[in-house]
Amino acid sequence: MSRRAALRDAARWAMAENATPAAAPPLAAEVQATLDDPALTEALEQSASFGRLSDGDILAMRATRRRGIATFGAVVLVAALGVGGWSNGWFVNGPAPIVAHYETQRGEQRDVALADGSTLHLNGATSLDVTLDEKQREVALNRGEAYFDVAHEKDRPFIVRAGASSTRVLGTAFDVDMARGEVKLAVYRGRVRFGGISTDSRSVEVPAGWRSRFEGGVAHAPTRFDATQQDWRQDWVDTDDMRLADLVDALNRRGGPMILEPSPALGSIALSGRFKLDKPQQLLRAIGTVYGFQVVTEGEKLRLAPAEQ
Repeated sequence: MSRRAALRDAARWAMAENATPAAAPPLAAEVQATLDDPALTEALEQSASFGRLSDGDILAMRATRRRGIATFGAVVLVAALGVGGWSNGWFVNGPAPIVAHYETQRGEQRDVALADGSTLHLNGATSLDVTLDEKQREVALNRGEAYFDVAHEKDRPFIVRAGASSTRVLGTAFDVDMARGEVKLAVYRGRVRFGGISTDSRSVEVPAGWRSRFEGGVAHAPTRFDATQQDWRQDWVDTDDMRLADLVDALNRRGGPMILEPSPALGSIALSGRFKLDKPQQLLRAIGTVYGFQVVTEGEKLRLAPAEQ
């Protein structure tokens, strides 16, 4: 007999009005303990105090319990989940939050559709966690980069936490990149509040066509960028205010040959320009001719080294 069938028999036995059978069926003790537990009665009474159930509703539920007909589905649910669910307020506080984890491997991109109508586009080597509840929608970006197209909900904000930074919106489109020692934000539609997680952290408002970065606990003043141009989702990168080490990270997310960590001297080179990401070796060699480094092949990996004199 399946557990579901056993619960059904036990529920009918426990809620029967007439004399119960001589032998209790399997799981009868578990179901009876659930029905007799004070937590169930307390939860129903608390629900009534919040206005969700009237006194008549509670009386009707008690009567139904005695009759053992319509309450069978609720009894099976309680027996399956345990009395702790009632004690923890699932019934009182509404549905449980929707929680999900998404991640991509190096060289992989992924589109995610959320239950609220928002969509996410994950870059390679990215990991994030999503929690949707009745009051707010929250994403914890653990590593990598993601583009967010957020469905507008006036009473339920959408918050992205990346490192010590927090991005808060109602409905907009923006990109968040966890770079080395900083978090970069670029807004493509709408307006975003960007700052630290701490309540006393100063935040900035970033409109569409502007970007900012969070570094050292501070959100920097926004600067303009062309939001109509293609970005990493179409294999392009705008390197304005980007260091060579950050470009290496961006290329490594794309897959292809792994590029080894550049030296601090090379990694700190500030780049400026707009480049295609689909041919990393070619791109680095072209940049190297301008900035004085070479690309050395070591097996299946690439290493950046100062140009030979």
